Amino acid sequence: MRPPAFWAAGPDHPAARCLAPLGAAYGALVARRMDRPGARAGCPILCLGNFTLGGAGKTPAALALAAVLAALGRTPAFLSRGYGGRTAGPVQVDLARHDADAVGDEPLLLARRAPTVVSRDRPAGAALCRALGADTIVMDDGLQNPSLVKDLSLAVIDGPAGLGNGLPVPAGPLRAPLDRQWRHVAGLILVGDGAPGEAVARTAEARGLPVHRARLVRETDDLAGRRCLAFAGIGRPDKFFATLAEAGTVIAATRPFPDHHRYRAGELATLAAEAQRLGADLVTTEKDAVRLPPAFAARVRVLRVRLAFDDAGALRRQVQGALAGAP
Repeated sequence: MRPPAFWAAGPDHPAARCLAPLGAAYGALVARRMDRPGARAGCPILCLGNFTLGGAGKTPAALALAAVLAALGRTPAFLSRGYGGRTAGPVQVDLARHDADAVGDEPLLLARRAPTVVSRDRPAGAALCRALGADTIVMDDGLQNPSLVKDLSLAVIDGPAGLGNGLPVPAGPLRAPLDRQWRHVAGLILVGDGAPGEAVARTAEARGLPVHRARLVRETDDLAGRRCLAFAGIGRPDKFFATLAEAGTVIAATRPFPDHHRYRAGELATLAAEAQRLGADLVTTEKDAVRLPPAFAARVRVLRVRLAFDDAGALRRQVQGALAGAP
């Protein structure tokens, strides 16, 4: 979905005020669900999630967390619901036979780094992770799912976006009232700069929670000076377009699509024709690239990024503490 514009406005926006009662009811249901007791997986579970709908950088954060675990001598696996895929699971993602329609786009990116299991039944997925040899599970986007006990939960916040108008869906982007979600997290990962994100960070610090500040770092270095038509179907396409501009790319045009968008043949043909007319290369994100047909993907440049922490040692220490405290 593409977030409605009024989510970024204040809570007094007419649409937000009209939808506030429905949001309060929905948020209360999610909050009560979050409070339910979960089952132990038999190994530590580190969970990454966010307070809101939409992209915040969870996939790069999950990859970074797996790298921390590997450096600590652990054998991690990723556990994902597989949003956007048709597979209920539990199943291990196989890059040779699975595509985004089957398992979702994010699991395909995670599976490049470590064994990845897609399962709507999270305890069953955790059991498969263990059967695959994992001694630690990185649970992707599981903050609001209570089925498993988490040994460490971190909320990922997009610095420029923050929490929008601070109201629950559909009045705003929150998945549940913020005061009910704070009790379920042990820290924040703040991705990028921005006053909205810093406001959330100050609240976290006032509650005694660590804030791990990070930023997306480009790993693709061949886009400077290139004339490109940029397209993206992610939570915040404008963030991708800004990153391209910072890389020195000459952006001839931008085409945003909804998050997890499944590109139709007609849309791809239009993109290709427009790029040819503009004399531009097509460029997109890694998450979009795995949703493209292979023949079309071969014609598209991909901007690859990773998450770099201002104080990687602080995250490592928090992870070590969580592992030491896990039964």
